[in-house]
Amino acid sequence: MNILILTASIGSGHIKAAEAVETELRRLQPGAEITTIDFMARRTSRLHWLMKKCYLIMLAFVPNLYDVFYHLSGGASGGHLVQEAFALVMSPVMRHLARRYQPDLVLCTHPFPEGAAARLKRCGQADYLLAAVMTDYSLHQIWLYEGVDCYFMATEEMREGMMRHGFPSDRLVAVGIPVSGILEDMKDKQGVRRALAIPEGQPAILLMGGGLGLGGIEENLQVLEAIPSRLTLLVVAGRNERLLEKVQDFADASHHQVLVWGYTDQVHFLMRGADLLITKPGALTISEAFVLGLPMLLHDPIPGPETENAIYATHHGAAVWLHPGENMAAAVQSLLQGTRLDTMGVSARQCARPMAAAAIARRLTDMMHMLPQQE
Repeated sequence: MNILILTASIGSGHIKAAEAVETELRRLQPGAEITTIDFMARRTSRLHWLMKKCYLIMLAFVPNLYDVFYHLSGGASGGHLVQEAFALVMSPVMRHLARRYQPDLVLCTHPFPEGAAARLKRCGQADYLLAAVMTDYSLHQIWLYEGVDCYFMATEEMREGMMRHGFPSDRLVAVGIPVSGILEDMKDKQGVRRALAIPEGQPAILLMGGGLGLGGIEENLQVLEAIPSRLTLLVVAGRNERLLEKVQDFADASHHQVLVWGYTDQVHFLMRGADLLITKPGALTISEAFVLGLPMLLHDPIPGPETENAIYATHHGAAVWLHPGENMAAAVQSLLQGTRLDTMGVSARQCARPMAAAAIARRLTDMMHMLPQQE
């Protein structure tokens, strides 16, 4: 069997979801040929890469334009127009990949490759099983295509919403958002804290802004400096080298214990050692925090899907959403008092779906086992 997994390096969440499912597929199907491709990488397509760069510039400088785009593409007519435009532009690359890899199954963790793959199927230019893993906690039109054989989504509410859109129930599976299986095995919080040299009883706060180091981390550190009691601040700057240098300078002068990393594969380790996570509400980050029972203070969501993610986590009691104008230092001090964090941690674990990747891999395996009968 040939399996082609298509993801997109627009934020790290889509790639993490693809990696989690790939790991489980390799475990269940050791003889399968599995290839994972970043659909928006320069080596895949210069045009796709340029579109990604424009997207990131838009988010960095004019986030309200993305809000307009998100709501426009969510409408019935506008949504189909946006979908078809992206699918048409990206179809040539998808056609090339289909010819090169001859996949029996295509799995997409981003709507761009999903749309292109679905268009080829509708036009009779490809014949493969097509599955999509939705990587947010809300339903959006841009994910919805005819020709997708199976959808995996985060919640039962999303599944019911797709049924109202006319999608057959037997193609819709609410399993959660796939995260690394490593998380479920990370039980020893005290061992992690000792490894990080965090003093016993001292609260540890993790600040992240995704792989790009977004989310005003530098400003947040200045605000947290006003908290008189000593904290351990774990800071992940991602690929933002300027931010990394700024945080290192801040650490030298801060009365807090400040530990900083650039782009790292140790994020799960840092999350396990933290008592509170301050971050933008990316869906994969939230899902990982759920599994670890890590309370969250969410801020500056990208208008659209991240706003919906923040609503979901807050509604379920696993997070506090800090709105513009609210004092972060006061919010942190309030959370550190009493048993509030313990209660939020319990709520987070109640939202956790640690076996989502394994469930997706099992369903895909069952689908592939049916291929000879379909032929």
